Amino acid sequence: MSCKKRVSNACYFSSVDDIAEEVWQELQCEGNLYFQPKYLAALEKGNPQIQFAYVLLLDDAKKAVALATIQVIDFHLDSVQNNLQSVVEWVRCMGRRLHLLSSQKPFKILTCGNTFVSGEHGIFIKSDQDKKQIVQQLAKAIVAFEKDISEEPIDAFMLKDFVNESLFITDTLYDVSYNSFNVDPNMVLTLGDDWDTFDDYLAVLKTKFRVKARKAIKQSAHLRIEDVQIDEIAQLLPKMTLLYKTVSNKASFNLGDFNLETYKFLKENLKENYFIRAYWLEDKLVGFLSGIMNQNSLDAHFVGIDYQYNKTYAIYQRMLYDYISLAIEQKVKMINFGRTASEIKSSVGAVPQDLTIYLRHKKSIPNRILSLFLKRIQPTEFSLKKPFKLEVV
Repeated sequence: MSCKKRVSNACYFSSVDDIAEEVWQELQCEGNLYFQPKYLAALEKGNPQIQFAYVLLLDDAKKAVALATIQVIDFHLDSVQNNLQSVVEWVRCMGRRLHLLSSQKPFKILTCGNTFVSGEHGIFIKSDQDKKQIVQQLAKAIVAFEKDISEEPIDAFMLKDFVNESLFITDTLYDVSYNSFNVDPNMVLTLGDDWDTFDDYLAVLKTKFRVKARKAIKQSAHLRIEDVQIDEIAQLLPKMTLLYKTVSNKASFNLGDFNLETYKFLKENLKENYFIRAYWLEDKLVGFLSGIMNQNSLDAHFVGIDYQYNKTYAIYQRMLYDYISLAIEQKVKMINFGRTASEIKSSVGAVPQDLTIYLRHKKSIPNRILSLFLKRIQPTEFSLKKPFKLEVV
C-alpha cells in the first residue's frame, strides 16, 4: 500500500486519488455516498483553498479497518455571528491579555469530519471493530499528522458531529484533553410509512400548518422552478454564489465557505444522487437549493435566497416543501435539513438532533481558555413547532 507516510498503524494520504481500490474493498464503505471516492474527489477538486487529507487505520494484519477524512481550514473569529459575538469578544480579550491570540491571524483548525455537511460523515469504522479503541487511535493519528505531515502548523483539532448515541464511544476524547460543545442542532424529518404523495404529508398536518403550507404553495406559484442540469451550472454560478453568501452570512457558526464551483464536480461524479433546483421570478434567479440522496436519506445541502423576494413569494418555505416532496418521490426514510433556521424547519415537521463537536488547542494553556470559551457557547434558542396531528411513525 502506497501512502504519503505511515506512523504505527496509521497511513496518511494527501488525496483520495492516492488511495488504492483494495482499500475501499477492505473497508466496504462505498454504500455510504460520503465515503465514495467520487464524492471526496469532487470536494477536493472544488475547494483548492482547503488542505485535504485522509487517515487510514490498519489492523495487525495491515488490513484497513477505519477511514477518517481531514480538512485543514482557516477559522476567523470574526465569522462568528449573532448570539455568539459576545462570547467571541470575551475570548479575544482573554487571549490578548495572555498574548496567545492575534487579531489578524486566523486559527488553523484540523477538522476530522465533513466541513460541508452536518452529521457523522467524516469517520468510517468497520462494524467488527472496537469503536472506542479506534477513536483513541484516531486521536493519536491526528497529532502525528500535525507533527509530521501537515503543510502548515495547526492551532487546534476538531472532531465533528456525533449523535447522542455515539457519545459513549467518543467521550473517550476527554481523556486526551478534548472539550465538547454543541452549536445549532441538525433538523431531521422522519417520513411517514404511508406517505406516497405530498398530499399524504399535508393530510397528517394540523389545520393551522396545512393552511400555512397551502398558502406558501399559492404564493410561490409565481415562481418558475427548474432542475439545474450540469451544462447550466457554469452560467448560473456567479448569481448562485451571491445568493448563497446572503444565507451563509446569517449563520451563527460557520467553519468556512463552500466553493459553489464544486457543484459541477458533484453533478459530474454523482449524477442523479446530487440535485440542484433553481427558483426564478420571470428571468431573475431568486433562489436555489441543493441536496444529496444517500442511502435512505435526503440530505439538504446549501441554499441561496434573494431575501428581497422571500416573504412575498415564500421562497424558503417552498424550498422546504420541495425537499419533502422530492423525498417522498424517492421513497427515502428521512430528511436531514441541517443546521440553521430551526424554527421554520420544525414548522414543517423536523425535530432537533443534537450533534456534539470535540475541540482542543494543541497547547495546554490556550486549551484551558478554549474550554472556558466553549462552555459559553449555546445553541440558538427557538420555539419548537409540532405540526403533526399524531407523532409520525
